[in-house]
Amino acid sequence: MTPPPPPSGSPHTARHTDAELWLVRHGETEWSRDGRHTSVTELDLTENGVEVARTLKERLSGTSFDLVLTSPRHRARRTAELAGFDKVEVDEDLVEWDYGDYEGVTTVEIRETVPNWTVWTHPTPGGESAEAVTVRLDRVVARALEAGGRTLAFGHGHSLRALAARWIEQPVAEGRFFQLDTATISTLGYERDFPVVLRWNS
Repeated sequence: MTPPPPPSGSPHTARHTDAELWLVRHGETEWSRDGRHTSVTELDLTENGVEVARTLKERLSGTSFDLVLTSPRHRARRTAELAGFDKVEVDEDLVEWDYGDYEGVTTVEIRETVPNWTVWTHPTPGGESAEAVTVRLDRVVARALEAGGRTLAFGHGHSLRALAARWIEQPVAEGRFFQLDTATISTLGYERDFPVVLRWNS
């Protein structure tokens, strides 16, 4: 029986059931540690961030990848290097959600003037819309599907959570259900004909 076509708005224009997309959030920075929204600001990893990111090398050893991508931000590229991936392709679509006026600001501080604010549910003044995030992350999904096999992507907290939502054919706002810590590994793939989360925040 032929599987049903993907729903309208799905990034899965075709089924590549052998494809997997592995996600690695960058190591700890001062701002990620302190809960400050970080998109365009370039920050180094903390000493702890470097130490934990180095463990990714062993955790990813023995797994081969057909395509390795990274956000252009230093914290993501540095994490890829520490994980043992010196030759990676920079993909602008993997950048963090642009927080605009909220760059460097914590959620607690934002809620002093905008009660109950989250990036998932409220506008981000001067920043990126959910629609814009959807368009670029769908391109990442398409690249992984076209590559087939395993794709490894080094990126950021909110954008990778949104990417997971798009993989399973949900709006980016559903990324709010996927907590994601620094220097963790998550895997997206297929169960039979359906895109699924195989492993999360490991």
